[in-house]
Amino acid sequence: MPWSFVPTQLDVKVVPGETALSFFTATNHHPTKAITGVATYNVHPPKAGLYFNKIQCFCFEEQRLLPGETVDMPVFFFIDPDYADDPQLATVNNITLSYTFFQTDMDDEEDDDDDDDDDDDDEEEDNKRAAA
Repeated sequence: MPWSFVPTQLDVKVVPGETALSFFTATNHHPTKAITGVATYNVHPPKAGLYFNKIQCFCFEEQRLLPGETVDMPVFFFIDPDYADDPQLATVNNITLSYTFFQTDMDDEEDDDDDDDDDDDDEEEDNKRAAA
């Protein structure tokens, strides 16, 4: 997938129970093709993932970038205040949120071919009606 995807800010200080906003910047480096992708996320350490709550995220929907387009993608989230009471996380002061993008429109030209097949089916149906 010819995208670059980087955090806009490397660190965000978050108080458990308070909402926070973070941005990631994505660029489609393909010179002629719009590309659609969807993101999956990971929280580390894994136990902290139980307390990480996304309110709004670009990862909830597919993202389509035009050729050469750069966009900022927001994540609105909070850390559950119960995080501070979990003895397994008593020594954890940093949580890492990461994303992986996967392309979802593997070949738009195949879609165009499918449309042509539908037209052929319509023509065959018209020919059957005309022959009857």
